[in-house]
Amino acid sequence: MIVLFTDFGIAGPYVGQMKAVLVRHAPSAPVIDLFSDAPRCNPRAAAFLLAAYVSEFPLDTVFLAVVDPGVGDKRRRAAVIRADGRWYVGPDNGLFNVVAMRARSLKWWDIGWRPARMSNSFHGRDLFAPLAARIANGEEPPGTQVPENERVIAGWPADLPEVVYIDHFGNALSGLRASNLPSHSKLLVRDRTVRYARTFSSAPEGEPFWYENSNGLVEIAVNKGHAGELLGLEIGNPVDIL
Repeated sequence: MIVLFTDFGIAGPYVGQMKAVLVRHAPSAPVIDLFSDAPRCNPRAAAFLLAAYVSEFPLDTVFLAVVDPGVGDKRRRAAVIRADGRWYVGPDNGLFNVVAMRARSLKWWDIGWRPARMSNSFHGRDLFAPLAARIANGEEPPGTQVPENERVIAGWPADLPEVVYIDHFGNALSGLRASNLPSHSKLLVRDRTVRYARTFSSAPEGEPFWYENSNGLVEIAVNKGHAGELLGLEIGNPVDIL
């Protein structure tokens, strides 16, 4: 299958145009919408979000991931990586860095192939979607394999103590893995101390709390409320461990 992870939003033609390319070039591959509202123009935050969701998908899944504020810049490379048996296609701008850092097995290709026609501003449709289709069809990446240590960006934290996503319920996902945080830990978010609760119903109604979400991330929520509005949260807000 091909899994879409983008910051394009659901409004406008962008996701639809990418899907049209995928259907044309890989008609037998199911296309799954994972995120169309990944952190906008923020590959670093998106990298921690992406890494938390990949394990739910079977081996050989192709993740078509496009969060690409540098689109059209000749210095920004195109990449295909294979990490722990899954494929990732998109810009080499840090978006795959967390997946690569955590991978037990990793291969990395710089992609020199370009289609006959490619716009300056929509490589998701013109470059990355055809690449993803080729990989889904069983073709080898049309590029040069490079040592992964030349592409993985050094110095990134193992976990990111920031808000990386706010869902439509107002729950704020952090880049922290809950397995690394004891349940007695308290968090400081926008000058508000937040304690742990196992489930929504375990917390007082209207009170913020943190819990381990279904994908293993530390998530800040409000029982029957909107944590984003209550705490004034935005992507990039620090989440400090007290």
